[in-house]
Amino acid sequence: MTIIVHSSLSSIGWVCGQEIAVVQALMEVISPKGTIIMPAQTTNNSDPATWENPPVPEEWWETIRQAMPAFDPNITPTYGMGRIAEAFRKFPGTKRSNHPAVSFSAWGKHASFITNNHALHYPFGDQSPLARIYELNGYILLLGVDYSRNTSMHLAEFLSKSKKEVTQHCALLQDGKRTWGEFKTLEDHADIFNKIGKTYEKTYTVQNGLIGAAPSKLIKQRSLIDFTTQYLDEHI
Repeated sequence: MTIIVHSSLSSIGWVCGQEIAVVQALMEVISPKGTIIMPAQTTNNSDPATWENPPVPEEWWETIRQAMPAFDPNITPTYGMGRIAEAFRKFPGTKRSNHPAVSFSAWGKHASFITNNHALHYPFGDQSPLARIYELNGYILLLGVDYSRNTSMHLAEFLSKSKKEVTQHCALLQDGKRTWGEFKTLEDHADIFNKIGKTYEKTYTVQNGLIGAAPSKLIKQRSLIDFTTQYLDEHI
């Protein structure tokens, strides 16, 4: 099985061993014959002019742009991904894609295939780990989180005819030197992902259950992406 996991440790309740135990349990179930993927995003590596929670004074912006460390897949921590995803990133044998803002970590049989050649531009598009999971007919596990955290649905934004391009900025390495650069991506529709997910579940099978105390969903990624693409084409 190839599976991308989005998780909330606090939703599970008390776990002996906390996030380490959760990662080990996932690895035991999936085994090295399968593949586990988790988001390893670093969205704090971004233009401070866009920061809102919290914002920073405008007079700081240029200093931040000049001083923000460039992304390094070996040492840059995840941001806002939760304790399980951050622990997973550091496990032996886990590989990480090389996108400065929206990287992914993977472990198992297809880890290299999924994380290699992650395009700078349109990082949720056809040259992304999400597209590789789609090719492998993988699954999505929402472990204590809802569809708004379902990164796979951003692939549908790329596949949709209604996409709108935006430009984001970050610190990155070019020819071994740190620079403040930019990449093209697409307008985000995560605010309607829960609505799309609920609509999807009226027609398609989703396995619902509890992992600890966490309401969880196991979803076929390709089916959801195809549905979301059609939904965006018809409603956006």
